Amino acid sequence: MILELDCGNSFIKWRVIRAEGIEVVAGGVVDSDAALVLALQQVVGLTLVHCRLVSVRSSDETELLISSLTQAFSMKVQCAGSERSLAGVVNGYDDYQRLGLDRWLAFVGAYHLARKACLVIDLGTAITSDFVSRDGEHIGGFICPGMPLMRNLLRTHTRRIRYHEAAAQEALKNLSPGRSTAEAVERGCSLMVRGFVQSQLEVAQEHWGDDFSIFVTGGDAALVSETLPGARVMPDLVFVGLALACPLS
Repeated sequence: MILELDCGNSFIKWRVIRAEGIEVVAGGVVDSDAALVLALQQVVGLTLVHCRLVSVRSSDETELLISSLTQAFSMKVQCAGSERSLAGVVNGYDDYQRLGLDRWLAFVGAYHLARKACLVIDLGTAITSDFVSRDGEHIGGFICPGMPLMRNLLRTHTRRIRYHEAAAQEALKNLSPGRSTAEAVERGCSLMVRGFVQSQLEVAQEHWGDDFSIFVTGGDAALVSETLPGARVMPDLVFVGLALACPLS
């Protein structure tokens, strides 16, 4: 079995697949190295042979995680790194090492699946968009705050904006003008996200007309399902690119 990890600044997304294919045996999201080890130890019949990971953490933090995994499971660990090109895609940053590895692997994975021009949108703590031409050239992208960041900024800098997660979820059932603080904030932020996504669609259309694929990933992908009805929603898109960056044979 193969362990795949997407290590962000706050959370680690993980999944276990069988070595002979892409069947997912188990998976989840945890907030620490110790929680990851514990979650894996609770998977019945787990026999890990390899691990491949992508990390946006510091080198020291990533090494600590690798050390914890090798001690707990005695397996080989392979870590994705920055590259100028991979699987037919050319990194578009002037300094290619400055492009976030999670973004890089997501749009490499998207192009590998589509084999045509792609717009890739990741809706997480931050929202990122990336544009890859039909020839595999990454022509750049955009970054803006996601829903979690927008909420936190309003709560941090506006004393009277306070509400619970349950109220936030309830508020997003529709987008009519809010009649409470929770509704006004959640619906306002959601409309900002949708507006950003719509603008990315327009940029892609300026470049390629209608001849491109749209991929959406990240925890808030459901917020834009109506805005991008033809998009491929792929929560595990980064793992597609990770397998290309870290082949096991």
